[in-house]
Amino acid sequence: MAEFDYDVLVIGAGPGGYVAAIRAAQLGLKVACAESRETLGGTCLNVGCIPSKAMLHASEYFDAAANGAMADMGIDVAPKLNLPKMHDQRLDAVGGLTKGIEFLFKKNKVDWKKGRASFVDANTVTVGDATVTAKNIVIATGSSVTPLPGIDVDNDKGVVVDSTGALELGKVPKHMVVIGGGVIGLELGSVWRRLGAEVTCVEFLDQILPGMDEDVRKESNKIFTKQGITFKLGTKVTGCSVRGKTASLTMEPSAGGEEEVMKADCVLVSIGRRPNTDGLGLENIGLGVNQRGQIETDHSFCTKVPSVWAVGDVIPGPMLAHKAEDEGIAVAENIAGQIGIVNHDVIPSVVYTMPEIAGVGLTEAQAKERGAIKTSKFPMMANSRAKTNHEPDGFVKVIADAETDRVLGVWAIASVAGTMIAEACIAMEFGATSEDIAYTCHAHPTHAEATKEAAMGVRGKPIHM
Repeated sequence: MAEFDYDVLVIGAGPGGYVAAIRAAQLGLKVACAESRETLGGTCLNVGCIPSKAMLHASEYFDAAANGAMADMGIDVAPKLNLPKMHDQRLDAVGGLTKGIEFLFKKNKVDWKKGRASFVDANTVTVGDATVTAKNIVIATGSSVTPLPGIDVDNDKGVVVDSTGALELGKVPKHMVVIGGGVIGLELGSVWRRLGAEVTCVEFLDQILPGMDEDVRKESNKIFTKQGITFKLGTKVTGCSVRGKTASLTMEPSAGGEEEVMKADCVLVSIGRRPNTDGLGLENIGLGVNQRGQIETDHSFCTKVPSVWAVGDVIPGPMLAHKAEDEGIAVAENIAGQIGIVNHDVIPSVVYTMPEIAGVGLTEAQAKERGAIKTSKFPMMANSRAKTNHEPDGFVKVIADAETDRVLGVWAIASVAGTMIAEACIAMEFGATSEDIAYTCHAHPTHAEATKEAAMGVRGKPIHM
């Protein structure tokens, strides 16, 4: 019988990787995790989810003070932006959380192998100058920014940046152009808009937030436009030149047409992410990737190589930290001989702008393709807590099967939509009907009552509308 250094070696310490390593160790397995960064947590914790939320939250406070929201509630202030300190609190949050994961590794006896990992064979990898063997190897290397052909990103100069560079800007741009109307572009664009930048969002498609429910996409566009973001939809960027501290973008209609030039002192390239599989030595174990660069797995997250597993952004599905975390737990349990399952039909998506945007399950268009449905929307302006908090924008939308009343999808725009969507996830996981939600008592006054009212509306009996 072969002897291995570890029962499990996880490659990558992002949300999928570090969770898989900790869970495997909890199940009594000897575990190591290979990570090349100086800190644990991957893109999400170091330069993604967490630092962006720190900037979003801080910029919301500044905007509320600077643009009248506080004054409307009887609080008169004259704020002054201290951008270095705002960056400091972001870095402090990241530092505390990365150290927390390092503590959890030590507590659970997970060995951190520092360096880039590459396969030698199906049970052996090199990590830096060391060679490590493991009975099972989990690929959890995450994703990186998708480049836009013809546009060179240089985060150090701060003129043409990606999402990492957009978190590090040393001053507020006068004019920021965001290429891409997806989650990351809208979140970071809204940060700098609130801090004083003129922001233009250029999107190739005819509407922002691809993949979300159409009602949400249209309403979000209206809200962001009201907040001061200018949208150029159905537009593709064909080139970018930089002279000094000014970028000149050339663009034209997506369907073709007359070219125009737009100047900006900061361009954020945010057109998506791609799986990190280069340099892993997959060819050494006979493992390839699909047309989208992803590693295919079975329902247990095992690849076609029996000792090699994969989770997170490197496999098909939405590139979301919480999806990766759930898969990390599941793969560890499967390796340990238990049953680890992830219901990929109930993975929530959240945009952490103000208001937040969230959804889970099918869009209305997707649901209609499967059969007859009933839908209902309840506006946040009719929700007592939202109105009291001066947060009237948005709605909750419930989509249910017309015959069974089973909830197929829930979509929301609200100041706390990201938290509200958890109720919908639990309901859908248990196969709830709209009536189940409608007849569940919700605390008053809360934003969540809008979900109850939307569910009541599916059956034609909302109270407050």
